[in-house]
Amino acid sequence: MSNAAALYARIENDRDLSKGLFRQALQNPSGALDSICEIGNQLNLPVTLQEVKDHINSLDDEITKQWLIKARGGL
Repeated sequence: MSNAAALYARIENDRDLSKGLFRQALQNPSGALDSICEIGNQLNLPVTLQEVKDHINSLDDEITKQWLIKARGGL
């Protein structure tokens, strides 16, 4: 499993963190991506912006698709 996939799973399982990142993505999509990378560093799962974008774009579920529609500007 890639760091991006592992990080996504950790974020997805933390409801408060997921909500906070979603709200941030609505207002500042690129800032949300920066936050995801920072969280990855804190959790010892370093990722690049491109790795995060590639992973999110590879997902095929309705929740992620909704997130992508809202945050497209940063992705």
